[in-house]
Amino acid sequence: MSQISVNGKTMQTLHQALPALLDELGLNKGRYAVEVDGELIPKSQLDNVTLQDGMVIEVVQAVGGG
Repeated sequence: MSQISVNGKTMQTLHQALPALLDELGLNKGRYAVEVDGELIPKSQLDNVTLQDGMVIEVVQAVGGG
């Protein structure tokens, strides 16, 4: 089990893959960007990110409007 931070909230997860965590938290809907430990991760590389203890993840979702 890893203890991580997602959007400023500390949590524990059994997931090892970042996409599985994003799916469980509903953070992969629409347009979004993911930053891990201060580094922007291209969507094409998300499957390559393995969750590790202490990881800091920020997910920003684009919101349309005008």
